Amino acid sequence: MKFEVTILGSSSATPVFNRNPSAQLLNCKDKFYLIDCGEGTQQQLIRFGFKASKIDVAFISHLHGDHYFGLIGLLSTMNLNGRIKPFQIFAPAALMEILEIQFRYSETNLRFDIEFCPIVADVPRVIFQNQDLTVETIVLNHRIPCTGFKFTEKKRLRKVLVDKLEAANISPDYYQLLKKGLDLTLPGGEVILNADYTIDSDTPKSYCYCSDTMADGSYLESIRGCTMLYHEATFMDDLLERANVTHHTTALQAGLVAKEVGAGQLIIGHFSSRYKALLPLLEEAQGVFENTSLALEGVTFTV
Repeated sequence: MKFEVTILGSSSATPVFNRNPSAQLLNCKDKFYLIDCGEGTQQQLIRFGFKASKIDVAFISHLHGDHYFGLIGLLSTMNLNGRIKPFQIFAPAALMEILEIQFRYSETNLRFDIEFCPIVADVPRVIFQNQDLTVETIVLNHRIPCTGFKFTEKKRLRKVLVDKLEAANISPDYYQLLKKGLDLTLPGGEVILNADYTIDSDTPKSYCYCSDTMADGSYLESIRGCTMLYHEATFMDDLLERANVTHHTTALQAGLVAKEVGAGQLIIGHFSSRYKALLPLLEEAQGVFENTSLALEGVTFTV
């Protein structure tokens, strides 16, 4: 099953040459989920070969423009391209007012419904579920209410030991029941114990997206043990005071967070426009958490 994330934008506050504001595209089992939508996101989708028409859900972390200014343009283009299926948005409540004002004064009548689901940055909670994924909020500490998102695979059914079942002449008609963890009693009275013919499926993987936050430790339990962690790293640690004032994180702090929560892999992004070269930020984070990568645009990471 595909479970991967592609970086569409990795800059903070303003676009810079070769770096756009925050946006990512999560692919879970060939269903696509947009995570933040900074300016230029639809251009990035085109650039990297993704069809906006395949995206049905967007998660917006907070209402600083570098995380949502691209959404109005994206929705408008979807409308011009004849979209009719609903589009679901999880975001702070005020975003719906912003969208309605924009569409009202541009006299835009969407052909499709926006299913708007307001989120509140108070306590972590499950906000979305389908057969593939569970999405929970991560309450972050930024200058305005802000949430990250934890995407966790749904636990898959048990794996049947086909060779063993065939050797025992057990009909494939029973495989689905065994996958569900059930013991069987065959028509002749023979009892088939599930544990003898199946093994547990893999542990579900998780991807945590921490957009803008101070590294104050308040959200660590929400991300503990994640398979892959994206964490903002706006500044290097020599600008720690600036990071604290703006409620952001340094690359060193991001590495320490990943180490503390036992993340499998760390991706750092949301880089300040002052940094033309990103290698120093990478090296700073790797100094405390070796398995760190840069959120380079167009790169796809497998969770």
